[in-house]
Amino acid sequence: MANHRKSAGFVLTWTSPRKSPGRPFVVLSSPPSQIAEAVVVPSSVLAHPPRWLSAAQLHPAPAPLLRDWLFDQGSLTRRLTTLSAERFAVQPLQQGWQVLRADECAALQVPAGSLGWVREVFLLGAGQPWVFARSVAARRALEGSGFELGKLGSRSLGELLFSDRAFVRGELQACRYPAAWLPDAVRAEQLWGRRSCFRRDGLGVLVAEVFLPAFWDHAAAN
Repeated sequence: MANHRKSAGFVLTWTSPRKSPGRPFVVLSSPPSQIAEAVVVPSSVLAHPPRWLSAAQLHPAPAPLLRDWLFDQGSLTRRLTTLSAERFAVQPLQQGWQVLRADECAALQVPAGSLGWVREVFLLGAGQPWVFARSVAARRALEGSGFELGKLGSRSLGELLFSDRAFVRGELQACRYPAAWLPDAVRAEQLWGRRSCFRRDGLGVLVAEVFLPAFWDHAAAN
């Protein structure tokens, strides 16, 4: 059983697939035959949603190495490229229209339950997943903005944002990222993540980055 709704030239289809009974599944269809799929994971499944905190709000203060990577204002892509001796790559995981999580709606200053474009990738260093990244933008702001978030492929979003001087980066915040929100392959408790919102005119792009154990092993050794 599926429900359909047209939105800005796309057809949104909600289904309940056998592989994930009871969880809504969003399929984005765009002519001629481009299809993106994404499982919607409501933030309500978490008993304790994450608390995103600024550097000044974190107590006790994080260790110097952790603080350096969580709150560095520069391009993460460029730092990872240097750390990996130029062996950096982006591995797309999934993208599509989803109902945004409550904390994402609050950060983007849009109504709760808003629809947005979601892109999830691994940032690879030396062939290993070092960072899990989730980038979101509200549909109402993204449409007509001219920003092609859905066409990046394996290109780095961060590099694009930092090369466009019209984007202004907001405050960096950090938290222990919920394990339930991580891909199965890297799911673990208590991993540190950070996020910030890049704004250009009326468009906000919220980027969250979670540092994985393989990254810290390499960073500590270098």
